[in-house]
Amino acid sequence: MRLLLPLIALLLAGCDDMRHQPRYDSYEESKLFADGKALQAPPEGTVARDAAEQQRALAERPPLTAALLVRGRERYGIYCTPCHDAAGFGEGTVPARGFPQPPSFHIARLRTAPSRHFVDVITHGHGVMYSYANRVSPADRWAIAAYIRALQLSQDAAASELSKDERRKLGKAGS
Repeated sequence: MRLLLPLIALLLAGCDDMRHQPRYDSYEESKLFADGKALQAPPEGTVARDAAEQQRALAERPPLTAALLVRGRERYGIYCTPCHDAAGFGEGTVPARGFPQPPSFHIARLRTAPSRHFVDVITHGHGVMYSYANRVSPADRWAIAAYIRALQLSQDAAASELSKDERRKLGKAGS
């Protein structure tokens, strides 16, 4: 027993070293690596764990469902409305404060563009719009593209395409 007590005390004293482990901050100099930097780039050929899954999600257009449009409307409201406004005319609060105005989604060029175009712009950026790839998941990019299509239809639908009941409601709203 007398031997066990000093052994336990010695082991407990050794645990204190765990609190004082040497480490480097990201941008601190390091003698560990040849370039003298603690923060190292990933080795060439490194692939993120979810890269294949994200590429599949970008390649495969999901089926158009009500849930997809609801998700697209939500994501559009978060990420797109500040510049493109709620109806997609490019008159959001950001351009109202002097930033370049984005094109309206209702111009002929964008009405005839494939949905993939909107997904690619969200992914890679275009003009003064930067990439949203690190903010918007691939599935949500497709949802936003679907919602943009719904916006385009909502603004340019012919009255003849509406049901009699919808035309009657439209007539009452215009009165």
